[in-house]
Amino acid sequence: MAEQLRLMAVHAHPDDESSKGAATTAKYVAQGVDVLVVTCTGGERGSVLNPKLDRPDVWANIADIRRAEMDAARAILGIDQAWLGFVDSGLPEGDPLPPLPEGCFALQDVEVAAGPLVRLMREFRPHVVTTYDEEGGYPHPDHIMCHKVSVAAFEAAGDPERYPELGAPWQPLKLYYDIGFSKGKIMALHEGMLAAGLESPYEEWLKRWEDRPDKGPRITTRVECAEYFPVRDDALRAHATQVDPDGFWFHVPMELQQRAWPTEDYELARSVVDSPLPESDLFAGVRETAHAR
Repeated sequence: MAEQLRLMAVHAHPDDESSKGAATTAKYVAQGVDVLVVTCTGGERGSVLNPKLDRPDVWANIADIRRAEMDAARAILGIDQAWLGFVDSGLPEGDPLPPLPEGCFALQDVEVAAGPLVRLMREFRPHVVTTYDEEGGYPHPDHIMCHKVSVAAFEAAGDPERYPELGAPWQPLKLYYDIGFSKGKIMALHEGMLAAGLESPYEEWLKRWEDRPDKGPRITTRVECAEYFPVRDDALRAHATQVDPDGFWFHVPMELQQRAWPTEDYELARSVVDSPLPESDLFAGVRETAHAR
């Protein structure tokens, strides 16, 4: 029999697993793939973005509430999940930016911080790992650190001379960066809204895009997962402090999203198996070799 396929998705905060690649993970869960989400921090310094929950009692218990929200989202997605245990760095604001809080995730030594993730990779033995690109998807200190730690762990997990105390070596076969938004995707959703006679929430976004590089050309892999968009949105709404159910993310009708851009998109960053590009499956080139591992 072929080996059980395993996917590890490494994220910075609770809620990131539901806003980035959630339909992909739900699809693979439905196919019988073993999916483990790794959450680097507890999200303790996150904002309360749902105005209905912006209350003193919520702020007083934000760490426990975010763990409970993660429990709910995990059940909706059908995934397993592990905490790395680092402390949220927060998103510094101001000019000049204030220093990051002492002891936070973004200030950790990468070699040291990669250790817990190496241990998890050797225990779970993923064939495929997903994380963020070098900009963190967007420049949050924890997202950038998540990228650094994920790449370091991917490269170390299979080396018997590195972290020898953290278990038997295991080399994941592929590493992907999540490309959540490209100009093509935003244009497709924007034009779809206008064609339907609806007000597009992307008008200002597209104006700002003129000053930003487009990551669309970096996409190597498009996973068809439109039927799992409702699962993604249910999981995102489970993070009730982090998303306004009447807000921006839910303005585009589901049917229009599924029609205009039915994929979640990735950049293949590292691979030790042959897989011709472009791809439509994160396990392309892996399915053929997993049974021999």
